[in-house]
Formats: sequence, structure tokens, C-alpha cells
Amino acid sequence: MQKLHAGTDLNTLTGRAAMLLSAGRIDAARPLLSAARRLAPDSAAVADLSVRLALRQDSPPDAMRTLDAAIEANPQHPGLRKRRAELRREGGDVDGAARDAAEAVILDRRDPVAKALLGILMLNLDRIPDALACLTEAVANQPANPAFAAALSAAHEAAGDQDAALDVLLRNIEANPTQPESRNAAILLCVRRRDFRQAISLAEAARQAGVADCCAFGLLGHALSSLGRHAEATDAYVEAMKLGPDDPYVRHLVAASGVLPGAERAPPAYLRAVFDGYAARFEHHLLSLGYRVPGLLRIALTQHPQIAADIQVGPVLDLGCGTGLLALAIADLPVGPLIGVDIAPKMLAQARAKGIYAELHEADVVEYMKSLPLAADARQFPLMLAGDVFCYFGALEEVLSAAHGVLAPDGWLICSVEELLPDHDGAVPGNGKWALQRQGRYAHDPAYVRQAAAAANFHVLHCDPETIRCEANAPVPGFIVVLQRGAT
Repeated sequence: MQKLHAGTDLNTLTGRAAMLLSAGRIDAARPLLSAARRLAPDSAAVADLSVRLALRQDSPPDAMRTLDAAIEANPQHPGLRKRRAELRREGGDVDGAARDAAEAVILDRRDPVAKALLGILMLNLDRIPDALACLTEAVANQPANPAFAAALSAAHEAAGDQDAALDVLLRNIEANPTQPESRNAAILLCVRRRDFRQAISLAEAARQAGVADCCAFGLLGHALSSLGRHAEATDAYVEAMKLGPDDPYVRHLVAASGVLPGAERAPPAYLRAVFDGYAARFEHHLLSLGYRVPGLLRIALTQHPQIAADIQVGPVLDLGCGTGLLALAIADLPVGPLIGVDIAPKMLAQARAKGIYAELHEADVVEYMKSLPLAADARQFPLMLAGDVFCYFGALEEVLSAAHGVLAPDGWLICSVEELLPDHDGAVPGNGKWALQRQGRYAHDPAYVRQAAAAANFHVLHCDPETIRCEANAPVPGFIVVLQRGAT
């Protein structure tokens, strides 16, 4: 009887401590947990709560020591193994996490959470068949669990089977129609595979079911914009803004939707407004997308015969210099002085703080280049860089002509462009040469880039396909183009 009473007291203490921890009341939970620890120092439940307390206090090392001791005292407890697997995964020890998750599965083969965790870790380790096996079992056990479905879908996609990945999400929507997670994942997957019509259908179904959130409307806008339905995309972005008024990315989408579909370039006033509002988080956001343009342009620069021979080339005009990411990437090369031009003063302030540029000018890049030959100190540049600039131009003839006018004889222009791709049904958006894409950016057909370059009297030295960055968890294809000025 005494033992039963002690156990009851322990359950009461741990239950109350767990409630307080969940509510964030750490100071109130701590004495209850201490009392529980005195009653049952080797209890797995007490150990698990101690780990939660340590994590609440931002002390993963204490949490790990507690778990190690608890597992030594309770080697057959699968819950402790799962907790340590999660903690190891968060700390970057994926192999150790996988060992703990596998042990948890062995200890309780009926536990779908352990199998899902092991499957996710197998996916992290690129052991795709093992991931598929574990996650298939987990989903079969809990078909309505959106987290399990998302992981299994990701495993199928990693195996190269996007149809199976989508089917998993669609079945989860059927099993749990009131949650938005699988709906959004399915819409996103359709956007990645450029099946924009199905993405729209899924987003509209979410709207009709009353479960469309900010993410669903944002993705709907992406899909509509990709099909050239820009007015409808604007409406979708406005709905996203209503549901997520403080989301800076949604604000950017709403601003980007203001670019007119038929416009041959993004209006300068729009660019100034967007990038001034974007300046503070610009670099962090781009780097989070795996932004590769500065590094790719640097590689192209090393092919310049003078730079390869360690001979100084300059002055260099950096069009749309932004915050100076490109200047940082090439700072050790024999190039300079660097002259930067950008339309957004707050971006220029960030570039100025880096102390790399000899001059910085606030201006539209085309107007700036057109004004140079008229200046009293007119100069020509042997090298010009345009990283992520031509994506704000549809028609390239004017900007290339302006660039030709200020390049020195045989001067180089190195730029990036995004590739115009057909959608899932094979239709090419826009006029076949260029098209306005989501986020107010333009994509170009490489044949058109060559044609426009030739019309502006440039020789195409290179037009190399590259991944520019990632968007919607998918690579954005493009080209790094190296042009050489021909004779006037």
C-alpha cells in the first residue's frame, strides 16, 4: 500500500510539473520536479521532465547528461531513446540520433513515432530505401498524421518519384481534410514540378474547404503568376496579406505583383520601394536560398586573360550592386577600382559600410549608363558586372545597348539570367523570348539572350547553364553569360 501511495504521489508531481512546463512556468515546475526526483531518482518519467526543463533553460548539455544517465538506468525504455535521438539530431549528430531511433524501434516495434523518427533520420543520411520503409510503416499506422505524410512524401521525392510523393499528400488530405499542412505541401510540390494548374486546383479546394491560410494563398499567387494570370495572382497575394499582415515575404509578393504583365522591365520606382524595404534582411534571405550568383560570377571572372595573369583590370562597373555581395566575393581578385550603381539608397548604405567601392551612385542602371558618355569626365569600363540585374528586364535590347556604349573596346560584360522554362504541360509562358515570373522577376530564353547580345554588337564568349539559387525548395535554373564588346 505504501508503494502504491508513493507511486500515486509521483504521478501527481510529474503530471503537475509537466503541465507547468508546457505552460512555460519554469520556476513553478522546478520544485515539483525536485520533489519527484527525491521520490524516484531513477524514474524515466522524471528524467524526461528533467530533460524538458534543461531545454527550457537553454541548456542542451545538461539535458544530454540527464538522458545519458537515465538511459543507463533504464536501458529498455524506448521513450528516452527517442528523446535522445531528437536531441542528438538537433545538435547535428545524425548518426548518433539514428542509432538511438533504431534502438527505440527495436524496443517497441509498434511505435509509429519511433519509426517515423528513424525514417526522417535515414532520409537525412541519404539512405532512401530505409527511409521509405520506415516512413511507409509509420504512415500506414497513422494515415492522418501530416508530419508523417510530409516525411514520406519527401522520401519519395528524394527517390525521384514525384507522383508517389504527391499521392502520399493527397491521401493524407483525404484522411485529415481540416488540417492545412498537407494541402500546402501538395501545392508547393506542384509548384516545384511546374504543374501550376494542379497547384491552383489544390489551392482553390483548400479555399472552398475553409482551410486556406497565408501560405496557401501565397502559393496560389505563385502558380497563377507562373501561368501569366497576374491580375488573379495579385488578388491571391492580397488575401495572403490579410492572413499574414506582418509577414515580410508576403509584403514583397504584394509589391512585386504591381509589375504590369506586359511591361518590358520592372519600373524603377517599384525597384526602389521593394529593395529599400528589403535592405535590412537582403543578404540573410539570399544566403538562405543558396544564392550562387556572386560565386558564379567570380568563377567567370577568373577566365578573363588579364585577371588570370594577375594583371589589374579596372575600373569595374557593378550594375545593381545592392548591398555589395558581389564585391565581397571578388575582393581578392586584381579588379578595381569598383564603381557601384543601384536604385535603392538603403541598399547602397549597406554597400558603403563594407568599404570596398571607390564610388557608389544612386540611379537606375540604364539611365546611369546613358548619362556617362555625356559627362564631362566621360569614361569607359574594361569590365562590367550585372549579378541578378537582368531578371528585372524583360526586353534586353535597351540595357545591352547602353552597356555597349560605356564598355571599352573588347571589354567584358558578365551577367546572370534566369532561364525561361515550359510548365508541366509543355507550354512556354510569355512571348517565348521572356516572361514575367512570380516575384516581379523575368526569365529569358537563352537563344533570345544570344540574339539580343548580337543585336547590341556583343560576342557571346560563354552562356553556361547554372543553378542560380533555390526557390520553393527547388533549384532555379539560369545562365552565366560572358559577353565581349564588338567594334562600333
